[in-house]
Amino acid sequence: MADNSVLTSTTGRTSLADSSIFDSKVTEISKENVVIRSASYVEEEMPQIETRLILVQEAGKQEELIKALKEIKVPFVKMESPEEFESLDSPEFENVFIVMDFQDSVFNELHKTDYRIIGPPVILNCAQKGEPLPFSCRPLYCTSMMNLVLCFTGFRKKEELVRLVTLVHHMGGVIRKDFNSKVTHLVANCTQGEKFRIAVSLGTPIMKSEWIYKAWERRNEQDFCASVDDFRNEFKVPPFQDCILSFLGFSDEEKTNMEEMTKMQGGNYLPIGDERCTHLVVEENVVKELPFEPSKKLYVVKQEWFWGSIQMDARAGETMYLYEKANTPELKKSVSLLSLNTPNSNRKRRRLKETLAQLSRETDMSPFPPRKRPSAEHSLSIGSLLDISNTPESSINYGETPKSCTKSSKNSTPVPLKQSARWQVAKELYQTESNYVNILATIIQLFQVPLEEEGQRGGPILAPEEIKTIFGSIPDIFDVHTKIKDDLEDLIVNWDESKSIGDIFLKYSKDLVKTYPPFVNFFEMSKETIIKCEKQKPRFHAFLKINQAKPECGRQSLVELLIRPVQRLPSVALLLNDLKKHTAEENPDKSTLEKAIGSLKEVMTHINEDKRKTEAQKQIFDVVYEVDGCPANLLSSHRSLVQRVETVSLGEHPCDRGEQVTLFLFNDCLEIARKRHKVIGTFRSPPGHTRPPASLKHIHLMPLSQIKKVLDIRETEDCHNAFALLVRPPTERANVLLSFQMTSEELPKENWLKMLCRHVANTICKADAENLIYSADPESFEVNTKDMDSTLSRASRAIKKTSKKVTRAFSFSKTPKRALRRALMTSQSSVEGRSPSSNDKHVMSRLSSTSSLAGIPSPSLVSLPSFFERRSHTLSRSTTHLI
Repeated sequence: MADNSVLTSTTGRTSLADSSIFDSKVTEISKENVVIRSASYVEEEMPQIETRLILVQEAGKQEELIKALKEIKVPFVKMESPEEFESLDSPEFENVFIVMDFQDSVFNELHKTDYRIIGPPVILNCAQKGEPLPFSCRPLYCTSMMNLVLCFTGFRKKEELVRLVTLVHHMGGVIRKDFNSKVTHLVANCTQGEKFRIAVSLGTPIMKSEWIYKAWERRNEQDFCASVDDFRNEFKVPPFQDCILSFLGFSDEEKTNMEEMTKMQGGNYLPIGDERCTHLVVEENVVKELPFEPSKKLYVVKQEWFWGSIQMDARAGETMYLYEKANTPELKKSVSLLSLNTPNSNRKRRRLKETLAQLSRETDMSPFPPRKRPSAEHSLSIGSLLDISNTPESSINYGETPKSCTKSSKNSTPVPLKQSARWQVAKELYQTESNYVNILATIIQLFQVPLEEEGQRGGPILAPEEIKTIFGSIPDIFDVHTKIKDDLEDLIVNWDESKSIGDIFLKYSKDLVKTYPPFVNFFEMSKETIIKCEKQKPRFHAFLKINQAKPECGRQSLVELLIRPVQRLPSVALLLNDLKKHTAEENPDKSTLEKAIGSLKEVMTHINEDKRKTEAQKQIFDVVYEVDGCPANLLSSHRSLVQRVETVSLGEHPCDRGEQVTLFLFNDCLEIARKRHKVIGTFRSPPGHTRPPASLKHIHLMPLSQIKKVLDIRETEDCHNAFALLVRPPTERANVLLSFQMTSEELPKENWLKMLCRHVANTICKADAENLIYSADPESFEVNTKDMDSTLSRASRAIKKTSKKVTRAFSFSKTPKRALRRALMTSQSSVEGRSPSSNDKHVMSRLSSTSSLAGIPSPSLVSLPSFFERRSHTLSRSTTHLI
C-alpha cells in the first residue's frame, strides 16, 4: 500500500505531498463497501473478511496486551519471525500486525509489503475506551495526535522534515502542504513567511519541532494527548524568537522592564546602533527624530508592536506598526510654501479666523461637547488589536451618539447668550455626567469586552473569576448613569427654570443603592487583583500597556479609571447642593433637590455601612485563617472584630506563664490564642496553596457574658502594664483568674480596658460599664511581671516546657493537666472536715504511682494541692470583696 506523504529511498514519493487526497479516496472506498454490504437486493453475498491481529516477536510476550485483545474480542496469533507468516496467511482474514518497535528490521520489512501495522498503545487505548480498532492506511503506533492537522514552514533540511512527518503519521496526525483553515497547528522553524503570518492572523498555535519529538517520547503513555494546553504551551514558538531588539526613548525603569520581557519571550536585546539588531522599538511620543540612519534590514517599530506581540503570544506583523517621523522639516517647508503661494491666501486666512470665532462662540453657548467628524468617529485603529474602534462613542452596545446631535434643529430650543446661574450649574452637572458615562464606556469597551471575548489569540488573557473581580458591577453602573445622562440631556435641551432636576436622581436612587455597594466594597480587592495579574501574567501587562496608551484613556491606568465610580456620588452631591443654592425659594425644585440630596446621602451611608460590614467579615476570615483550630461558630453575620491585643500570660490560665497570647475582642466574644510553637516535622501546605501557615493556636473562645470583673492591676516596680479577667466558665464551680501583660504600646491599657468593659456591658445588657472595672494591687492576686523578659526566665520556661514534654512522653497514664487539677480540687473539697477514706487513699496512691512511673521527679505535681489550696483561698477572699 503506497504511502504518498513519506519520502523513502526506493520510491520517488515526496514528504510534502498532501495526504488529504489519499484519505478521501480511502473514505470513498469504505463508503462504497458499506453500501454494497448493506444492499438487500444483491443476489450473491460478498465473502466476509474478518480482522486478525498478529503479535510480532516481543508483542506476543506482553500479558497486558494479550488481556486487552481478549477484552475487545479480536482473534490474534503470535509470530516470532516474518518467515512464519506464509503458514499463517489466509484469505479469510485481514491481517494487522502489532509491532513493539517501529524502527527495527521487522517493521521495515512489513512496511515495504504495505501491510497494516499498529502499536500496542492503540490496542490498550481501544480496550480502555471500549472502541473498535481505528483504520489507518499508514503505520499507527499511538493516537496522541489523532484529529490533528499539521502544516510545516521554514524547514530547509529534507531529512529533518521527513523524520517529523513520519512521526506525526505514526501518532495519527495528518499533514497538509498548504496552510488553510483546517490546519490545527503550524510547526515553524522561523518567524517569517506567508504561512506564519496567516497562522498569526487566524490564531492558530505555532509550535516548535521539539513538540513532535517530545510527544513521540511519551507515545507509550495512556490517555496522553499532544494538544493538551499544559503540554502544548511548553513548545509554542515565543513572540520574539530570532529577534534582537533595542529600545529608544524609554525611561531606565521601563527599558529594564522591556528588556526582561524580551528575554522571557524568547528574544534578545543589544544597545542602540548595534548592527546585529533586527528591531528598534521607539517611544513615538518622546522620540521626534532617530539618532542615526537605520539600515534597510532594521525594523523601526512603535512600542505597540512590542506589547501587541506579547499580548497575542506571537510575533505581530511589522508593517502595521512602522515608526514614521512626524512634523519633519521637509513637510513643514512644503506646507509653508504651499500656503504662501496659494492665491487668495489672505481671504482664506480671514475665513478661517471667522470660522474659529464662530466655533468658539458655539462652544461657549452649547453644553454639549463638539461632535467629531464621522470619518474620525468611525475610523478603525490600525494598531488596535482587540477593539473595533478608537472611541467609546462609536460602540453600538455602550457608547451612543448624544440625542442632541441627532435631533433636528426645529425640535431644540435656541440657547440664549446669557443664562441664569441655575442653568450654568445644570450644564456643568450634565457635562460631568456625560464625561463619567464616557469613562465607564471606555472601561467596558477597551478593557472588559476584549478580556471576555471568546477565541482570543493565544488563549484567554485572564480567568473569568479574575475578570469578575476586577470589573464587578461596572456594566450595571453604566446602565443607570446612561439613563440619568439621557434625562439630563432632554432637560437641558428643552430648558425651563421650573423643570425639576431633583426628580431625576430620586427616580434612580434605588438603582444606585443596588449597583454601587458591590463595586465600592470590593474596589481594594479589584485593585489588588490588577496588580497581581499584571506581575504574574505578561500578556495582561501587555494588554494594559496597549490600551492605556490610547487617547481615550487620557494616559491613565485601569486602576485610575476604576476609582471614578468611588468618587462620582460625592461629586454629584456637591453639584446638587450648588444647584440648590441658585434655586429660588418659590421654585418647586427647591424641595425636590433637598430630597434628592438626602437620598444621595442615604445611598452613600448605605454604601459606607455595607463596606464596613464587608471589611468586618473579611477581618473575621483573616482571624480564622491565622488561628489554627479556630471554632467554625466564630463566623457569624452579626459578629465583628473590635480590637486585637498582643499580651503575655502571667498565670497558669489560659496557658503557661510567659506564653505569648493574642486576644481577639469581638462585639460578643473573646478569642484567646497562643503563639504556635515550632515543630521539627512541620506539615507542608498542599501544592498551589499560597496562604501562609497559621501562626497562632486556638485556646478558648469565651463569650463576654462569662467575664464577671475586669481587674486593672496597679503599676508597681514588679508589675507593669498588667490586667486580669475574673471569669466564670460554665464547667467550673469557682471563678478563674486570667492575668496578662500587654506588650503592644500602640493601644494604652486604659483605653483597652474601657473598650472591653463597654462590650461586656452591651452583651449582658448593663448600662454601667464603669462598674465592671476594679483597680487591684498585684500582691492581692499574686500577679507580677518581674523577670518576664530576662534570659534566666526564658531559660526556666524552656526547661519547664521540656520537662513537661519528657514527663508526658514517659508517662503510661497521660492524664490531661486540666482533668488532673479538677480531680485534685474535687478530692480536696470532698475530704475537708473528715478523715480520708479508703477510696481517697487509693486515688492519692494512684496519682503518686503515676508520678513515680515517669522516672523523673515532678515537683509541679507534688505542689499542686498546696498551690490550689492557697490559690482558692486567695481567689475566694478577692471574689467576696469584689462582689
